[in-house]
Amino acid sequence: MFKKEKTNFKKGVDAERLAADYLQVQGYSILKNRYKTKFGEIDLIVQHKNLIAFVEVKRRASIEDALYAVQPRAKIRIQNAALHFISAYPQFQECDMRFDVVAVSADGGISHLDNAWEARS
Repeated sequence: MFKKEKTNFKKGVDAERLAADYLQVQGYSILKNRYKTKFGEIDLIVQHKNLIAFVEVKRRASIEDALYAVQPRAKIRIQNAALHFISAYPQFQECDMRFDVVAVSADGGISHLDNAWEARS
């Protein structure tokens, strides 16, 4: 019997789990994963001390491809979803906030780009 290829969805879920494990080892606490709003979804929302990071996880053949895969439209979606999160959880309003990318390569390599972009108003 042959082994079925993983679906893109399954590969994405696996990459998010790997990213969450990696960030926890780096000292972050996972607040939410796959946080869904009417604006879209944030892959991971993590906290380290007084910092909240909204993390987009990308899996591609290489780390470089993954880092460049976050499109401007996705950034706007994540920013709007982040505003929803802050409004839904006011206890985090005084925290510093940033947008990060965790890139995962097909061979399991991982790279964390913190403060990957500035929020636009």
